[in-house]
Amino acid sequence: MGKIIAIANQKGGVGKTTTSVNLAASLGVLEKKVLLIDADPQANASSGLGLDVETVEFGTYQVLEHTIDAKDAIVKTTSPNVDIIPAHIDLVAIEIELVDKQNREYMLKKSIEQIKDDYDYILIDCAPSLGLITLNSLVASDSVIIPIQCEYFALEGLGKLLNTIKSVQNIHNSNLDIEGLLLTMFDSRLRLSNQVVDEVRKHFSSMVFDTIIRRNTRLGEAPSYGESIIAYDATSKGAINYLNLAQELLKKNL
Repeated sequence: MGKIIAIANQKGGVGKTTTSVNLAASLGVLEKKVLLIDADPQANASSGLGLDVETVEFGTYQVLEHTIDAKDAIVKTTSPNVDIIPAHIDLVAIEIELVDKQNREYMLKKSIEQIKDDYDYILIDCAPSLGLITLNSLVASDSVIIPIQCEYFALEGLGKLLNTIKSVQNIHNSNLDIEGLLLTMFDSRLRLSNQVVDEVRKHFSSMVFDTIIRRNTRLGEAPSYGESIIAYDATSKGAINYLNLAQELLKKNL
């Protein structure tokens, strides 16, 4: 049975989509069957894997609306063993449309029930908010990876996210685990980066992944070519970091 992992943080620019795309690609290269669900209206995970989001006919919006089956929204990517349910800007509207629906927090969970056995891992790239789409993602997931950038306001808002996770555990999904906190955008030359690492490790010790994602130019370039870092430059620091993360995740889930 596939493990469903949400990649979430309501702060923008912390490396959620970069992590979703490149962790999916790394797990695929390690011969795991992966589905990436783009649950962010900005649709960066979809374009980051080479899809033209303007031409997306079916995606996360229709899956959440239950107007089509999840399996009919799945698109193959050029990344080995990686499929995607893409997003489109119309996903923005779902927050309003679901508001007065019954069991609105369970829409995604219900939709992906039928496909979760087809994959080893299902990764959900969440929007930078704690709205209804992110709530649906957390309710549908077995665990959550929280990217934290090694910069000044790193821990700001983390308490709020942890409280949201706690209330999801209490009310909707008692099985939701924290898979781990992932330190991103690390620059070893900056004292601040090192301080953030020490701080996060001091407060959250065993919850923090050993793998740290370093700042890497190639990592920033890859999405503009519609490729994961593995396809774009497999020898780069970014590719090595994400392959290490994938291996660490697999070891954790043996």
